[in-house]
Amino acid sequence: MRKLIYLFLLIGQLATAGELPAYQDRFGRDKPVIAVVGENSGTELTDFVIPYGVLARSGAAQLLSVATQAGPLSMRPALKLQPDATTSEFDQRFPQGADYVIVPAVAKPDDAALVAWVAAQGAKGATVVSICDGALVVANAGLFKGRRATAHWATESYRKEHHPDTQWVGNIRYVADGKVISSAGVSAAMPTALALIEAIAGTQRAGEVAQQVGVSDWSTAHNSDIFRPRLGTNLTAYITGYTNQWFHSRDDIGVAVAPGVDEITLAFTADAWSRSKRSKVYSVAASAAPLQSRSGLTILPDRVQGAADAPALLPDTAAATLPGQALDRALEGLDQRYGHRTALLVALEFEYPSYH
Repeated sequence: MRKLIYLFLLIGQLATAGELPAYQDRFGRDKPVIAVVGENSGTELTDFVIPYGVLARSGAAQLLSVATQAGPLSMRPALKLQPDATTSEFDQRFPQGADYVIVPAVAKPDDAALVAWVAAQGAKGATVVSICDGALVVANAGLFKGRRATAHWATESYRKEHHPDTQWVGNIRYVADGKVISSAGVSAAMPTALALIEAIAGTQRAGEVAQQVGVSDWSTAHNSDIFRPRLGTNLTAYITGYTNQWFHSRDDIGVAVAPGVDEITLAFTADAWSRSKRSKVYSVAASAAPLQSRSGLTILPDRVQGAADAPALLPDTAAATLPGQALDRALEGLDQRYGHRTALLVALEFEYPSYH
């Protein structure tokens, strides 16, 4: 009986965790303003680009890419972007604050400027959304105190030690607690973005965007525990990550970019191949000039086609692949080139359950 009661309580908690509060217009804006913010020295590529690209497809929000300083955003593990505004420029344009702030994982989660800006946006009433270990920034900003939150499984011990005032929830894709929303590993970016569309524009619009990108589910259901190193199952894949670095030379690989390139496909492809520990990815364009992606992100090409330092290009699969399936195509390519263990390593780092 006690176990049955516990089960009902757990189901209730998960249901509550998955309900994103509906958008409430506070300022008479035509659309909610969403800032996707990064830290210039290193911001996780997929965490930043996927929410931007998915939300942009909805047409339901005004999106801005934002950085703590002037100059390009160095994305991790690959590519460079030019943000629309610095945080100070955003504040001048929107003194009342954003409606939503999306915080990806960054190289410096304790960056004073970023932490202070996220805290200030929260104080102005913005809903703050962390993607993966962007939760460390939000926790440092004090916005998770006394609330439930989640992040990538690999930082669980660190989070519990340094932020014990937060109830850290495991085995769930995203958690909503008031005006803070958090999500699990890298692959949670897309379902979290679809859930945001649902909160802003309704279930029908979220379903339409999901169909456009090739995603069938954006529920909270997720088991992070299966991605932890386990003897007899995935431990050999994690060991492969070390052997790839120690015993193999690195391949330089090019990903073609041109005006209108699909940023979701680009992010999944570049991120996955870079995480193999066997290759370094460069964006390759017809010229060095900045170019706009499908949804308006400004990409700064790394290499120019035909130049001596331009690497060989990966096959272009964008036309035959829905954006939400680009990670599957990248994993298939990694499997063919470097073997199953390397592809599995990348899937494990993404917390991507569809690849085994």
